Order: sequence, then structure tokens, then C-alpha cells
Amino acid sequence: MPHPSIPLYRAATAADVPALVALVESAYRGESGLRSWTTEAHLFDGQRTDAENVAGLIGRGGSVVLLAEQEGVLVACCHVERQGSQGYFGMFAVDPGRQMAGLGGALLAEAERMARDAWRADVMRMTVIEQRAELVAWYERRGYRLTGETRPFPYGQPQFGIPRRDDLSFVWMSKPLQEAIA
Repeated sequence: MPHPSIPLYRAATAADVPALVALVESAYRGESGLRSWTTEAHLFDGQRTDAENVAGLIGRGGSVVLLAEQEGVLVACCHVERQGSQGYFGMFAVDPGRQMAGLGGALLAEAERMARDAWRADVMRMTVIEQRAELVAWYERRGYRLTGETRPFPYGQPQFGIPRRDDLSFVWMSKPLQEAIA
């Protein structure tokens, strides 16, 4: 069995928007995502993101949509934003057919390294849907801890998906970046 190549990382450009939207939708809402552990299809109908949202993240100051590519193919992405002395991590997606191969952990580590080295961020923060216990546990295995902060889900805003439940909320997680491996 051939070994996949080491991913190459780069910042997204406007030309990457269609491929990014397709990747995020496939990981969270698409037919292929139904076979992966990252799907949110049991929690939401509708879209996870759109071209306007992704283009806005790419064009925003202090914001990078980081891509992981293997042999020229987009295999994973995330959004990293500078928020004062902290980094914010979001819009994390790995191609469902390539999950469980270490790509997600490698991209997360690269995002942490970038925030720490380029922005001198001392902490990386993120929000996770509270009902995604398996995802919270995945981040905890990578050094993230629940902060005790919560945020309500933005019901009535279909650009974030159409909830299938009425009890959704976000929890905040954080990790000191001095713990991140260089």
C-alpha cells in the first residue's frame, strides 16, 4: 500500500474558494461525510458554509484559511484568526476519504505553530458544539481544555445550518501554545 505524501501547507487565495466550500460541505454535511465521524448531519440540515463566508475569511486582516494539500489535491483546511494575543481556530475539515490518517492532527499542529510563531499568540481558542462529545474528546487528546465558557447556537440563521435539535450550544476550548510542538 503506498504511503500518502507529507502534506504541504499554504494560505488560501480567492481561487481556492470553490474547492474549500466543497471540502467543508463534504466533511460536515455531504453524502461522503455521512461515513465519517466528523459529520454533523445528525444535528443539522442545510449548508455548513458558502462561498461568500469563505471568501470573507480569506480577505479579512489577521485571518488565514490554511490549506493542506497532497500531490496538489486539497485534503484538509482550517481557519486561523488573530484575536489580540490569542489565536482562534475554526472551519476545520478533512476530506472524509482521508480521515484517520493523521492529517487533522498535523494540520492542527501547523495552525498552532503558525499562530505562535507568526503572531506570537500565547493561546489557541475554539468553539465546539457541546453535543459533539467525540470531537471535544479528540481536541482534549491534543491538549485542549474546556474553559467553562459557553455560547448559544445562533438559531434562526440558516447560513450556519438548520438545527435538528433545540438544545444546541457551543463550548469554548483553549490550549496554551507554549505546549505546542515546534
